[in-house]
Amino acid sequence: MQLALSRLQRACKKVSIGAVAKEAKVTPALIHNTYPDFAEQVRALVNKSTRAQRDDKHQELQLQRAATTRLYQVIANQNKEIVDLASVNEALRAEIQVLKGIVEGKVTAPFGRKNE
Repeated sequence: MQLALSRLQRACKKVSIGAVAKEAKVTPALIHNTYPDFAEQVRALVNKSTRAQRDDKHQELQLQRAATTRLYQVIANQNKEIVDLASVNEALRAEIQVLKGIVEGKVTAPFGRKNE
């Protein structure tokens, strides 16, 4: 099979497991099932190494997971800020109501603790 591979390379023909199998007069399944290391060698020649593809996918997955984690942190921070702003907003609404009451003469002084 090595000889068939070298003949394909010398003839500048397309290198694939099927082409090597045809040149060696065997089935592609034989190469895949009996000689997985040789099949990996052929894939590496055509830049389709399963290990390289797996490693690339794994690296891309890790980057996406890191980005997702960062985005979830941003969402959590923004949700906390929304809650804080809602609390401040309600306090300001109450203060506006008291001030409107004072202006309209319905309330004589702000209620709460007396300033002594």
